[in-house]
Amino acid sequence: MTTATTATTTATTTAEALDQAVHHYDRFLAEHYTWMLGGDLDALAAVQRASLSAWGVTPESAAGPAGGALAVDLGCGPGHASLALAGLGFDSVLAVDLSRPLLDELAAHAADLSAVRPVRADVRSALRELVRPGSAAAVVCLGDTLTHLPTRGDVAALFADAAAALAPGGTAVFGYRDLTVPLTGTDRFLPVRATENRIMTCFLEYPDDYNDYTVVVHDLIHTRDGADADWTLTAHSYRKLRLSHAWVLEQLRTAGLRVRHEESGPGGMRTVVLERASACPSMSRPPMSR
Repeated sequence: MTTATTATTTATTTAEALDQAVHHYDRFLAEHYTWMLGGDLDALAAVQRASLSAWGVTPESAAGPAGGALAVDLGCGPGHASLALAGLGFDSVLAVDLSRPLLDELAAHAADLSAVRPVRADVRSALRELVRPGSAAAVVCLGDTLTHLPTRGDVAALFADAAAALAPGGTAVFGYRDLTVPLTGTDRFLPVRATENRIMTCFLEYPDDYNDYTVVVHDLIHTRDGADADWTLTAHSYRKLRLSHAWVLEQLRTAGLRVRHEESGPGGMRTVVLERASACPSMSRPPMSR
């Protein structure tokens, strides 16, 4: 395969991966997403607000004129983290996502919160295009947003953009699921949530075509109209990146972000709380091809 052919194939694969994720949310998962998380955005925001506060994500943490002014929520979904940031007192919360239904849900829920600004934008370019360097008191990217990006190079570049966007003393929080260890047998079936008329299960598949690079996620949702009705199954699939924790920590360090706190959760969930190093390296994109 020639270099030109390889470049074309990589670009096509990247575009297809992003389209898959956006389509999965807009056409399938968005209507179930808040229910999947527990069903109550205000309750979810309260829990998230407590976590952010414990991690030191407060308007007072950043120094200089940017202190308290701006927080950025990348991959905001229906917005419980954005609502939490507004509840912590940030003057402006930029809530970024590519899913129009989820952004509309956030806009309706935050209609009386002038601080929250839902914006439909690609998280890979949002910080460079929408945030002045050194102006953000906080940048958060929670849930499993990082693994939705098309390539590991996109993840590394996002870390560099976050470091560039942060004000001195500002805080970044990244959450992601470490899927590098393949599950086998029935362990690949992951219960998500079940209520009387709706059940969601996730099934993970590790195909050989991308080797250890991605995992295929199959979301299965059974619904019925009542206790006496038949169950209906809907399903949709897309790929997620497999990111090792060691790799993530190395890319964060390279970007100029210093780890302040780490947490591990069920199902391989990782949360890393960081601050911008006093002397950041060049904020150009890391030379990552994949």
